[in-house]
Amino acid sequence: MTDTLLPNGTEDSGGDGKHFRKGCNPLAQTGRSKLQKQRASLNQQIIKQMRMRAGAENLLKATNNNKVKEMVVLELSYVNSNLQLLMGQLEGLNSSVDVYQSAEETTNIPLIALGLKETKEVDFSAPFKDFILEHYNEDGRTFEDEIADLMDLRQACRTPSRNETGVELLAKYYSHLPLIENRFFSPTRQTGIFFTWYDSFTGVPVCQQNLSLEKASMVFNLAALYSQIGTRSDRQTVAGLQEAISSFQRAAGMLSHLKATFTHTPSYDMSPAMVSMLIQLMIAQAQECLFEKNALPGVLNQFTSLIKMAQEAAKVSEIYDQVHQFMVQTPIKDNVPLFWSTMSQVKTNHYRAMAHHFLASALLDHELGPNDDEDQQEKTLSQVYDQLPEGCSPLGILKNKDERERIGKAHIRCAISGHEEALRNYSLCQHLEKLEALQEILKASHRRSLDKYSDYDNEEEFVDYVEAPDIISKTEHKAEMELPAATKGPLAVFSAKQKWTAPRKIRVCAEDRDLGFTLKGEAPVQVVSLDPLCPAATDGLKEGDYIVAVGDKDTKWMAVSDMMRLLKDLDEEGIEIQVVSVIDNSPPMPTKSATFSGNLPKTYSMICLAHNDEDKPPKNRKVMKKSSFLSWGLKNKMKSASTLSLPTDDHSGALSWNKPIPTFPTSSTYNNNNNCH
Repeated sequence: MTDTLLPNGTEDSGGDGKHFRKGCNPLAQTGRSKLQKQRASLNQQIIKQMRMRAGAENLLKATNNNKVKEMVVLELSYVNSNLQLLMGQLEGLNSSVDVYQSAEETTNIPLIALGLKETKEVDFSAPFKDFILEHYNEDGRTFEDEIADLMDLRQACRTPSRNETGVELLAKYYSHLPLIENRFFSPTRQTGIFFTWYDSFTGVPVCQQNLSLEKASMVFNLAALYSQIGTRSDRQTVAGLQEAISSFQRAAGMLSHLKATFTHTPSYDMSPAMVSMLIQLMIAQAQECLFEKNALPGVLNQFTSLIKMAQEAAKVSEIYDQVHQFMVQTPIKDNVPLFWSTMSQVKTNHYRAMAHHFLASALLDHELGPNDDEDQQEKTLSQVYDQLPEGCSPLGILKNKDERERIGKAHIRCAISGHEEALRNYSLCQHLEKLEALQEILKASHRRSLDKYSDYDNEEEFVDYVEAPDIISKTEHKAEMELPAATKGPLAVFSAKQKWTAPRKIRVCAEDRDLGFTLKGEAPVQVVSLDPLCPAATDGLKEGDYIVAVGDKDTKWMAVSDMMRLLKDLDEEGIEIQVVSVIDNSPPMPTKSATFSGNLPKTYSMICLAHNDEDKPPKNRKVMKKSSFLSWGLKNKMKSASTLSLPTDDHSGALSWNKPIPTFPTSSTYNNNNNCH
């Protein structure tokens, strides 16, 4: 499965000359793109039903006619039923993890990817051109290409490629947003531009006039794209696992940035509680990939190695248990797909069972020999348990064969019950039942623990059953968030927050090679130390003015050194410059925005409900290579039996991971030479 039908940025076979931005292809027909289109369609149906419900509720409040009320109540029940069905379909899309997995392998336990938030198209053209004319006193039509380029960039961000190029595409648009906000979104006036984004889990739309929602949604989509890159990585190779680990850690970092920076987002999928859960989920999946990376070359069938893997598996189980506890809390459980919480519960039990199996193998298969380091083994075992059964000690377990076997069998019983619980959890979720590979892996792990127990089970022997002690989780490599690189901050001078005079023409002449003022600043250059008697001051130049043009040359982003070269060696006639002055702003008015969100609220903003783009034909712009947005605002820079095997879902033996040193996790039958005997 690939992310594009056509190479990015190349002409298609139809010969119509259309190009697509690098990192995006809206014509891609992958499973992931089809899923995203279904999500967009469901979002439109959901908002349609919400409009109907809002209208029915308003009518119910307004009428006193009992017959009308009965009809409205009936209509409301019908609409609410439709909404529940649509929500169920959306939950099904969020549960479709198979399309996000790697095409190279299907033998690993599936990982969860976040779906991209959907948005409506936005037309910047008229509002931006009007603002440029009114605020900056320039003809907005001269920037039509740059504005079109920005709109094309935003549109491309709706269908990013699932790779680093797609990440760069989203990051590029996100880096533009602070600059756009600074230049066009004044705190004292509204632009009339509405940004609409749909909740990733519920499909509930949110609409605002400021850029906070736009920026927060782009950060969310960056995290979602990183999670999709992580799930598609080939986890049967070290490089693929490393890519997955890094991607999930970056996804967690982006979500952490979202939580810290945008604290009042009206969309529930970006609320602090939901984002905290998603961060923990990404960290858990990164830790799971770290465990798989340790197990990839095979687990050495040695006491110390088995103990280490037991604690590593316990760590994965512990983090997934924390994720599950997040997911079952209200109101998160009402918005997160049941598939997600069930999957986290399955993995909690599965990896806990694996931890008990590894520890049982270490105790049952490796007796303390004369050549073994007794002190080292005692130290290793003592670090596994927080509390041992009464009368037991690490050294006593190691030296006493019966005691060692008693504790080992207790661990293998825990492993069996853990795998059975994981299979029970699996059977309770209809979306999980579609993942046959997962079922095979769980069954293979269960069979392995049963085989291990049968090897040491003696029916004639009286067994003193003891409960297995809890295993202390430990890892050598802890998954941590990778925080995103600091984004470039907005420029502070030519900003929508500043109010300017119209450009004034000043004649500058030199008297004895003295202009009568000095300049400071990198860009733009500002007039300081003005002599009030010099010709320029007489002509209207003021202290603090910014020079925006010298003759016919635009100098808004020209440094002092370049400016001095233009102004030196002036003759008696001098040269005409253009300057602007900053006008003190009145106290800013609070920004108004139209917003609705939440868990199916009863009423919605009629501003947002009035916008209906579902029948609007999509715009396919021809993307050409253009100069950067607003040239005066941005500078234009162009193995063996000694190895313990772990299960795979491949039975053919043709895959590399089914050769001498198989990998984790597997669902095939075990090679007798690789069993923990």
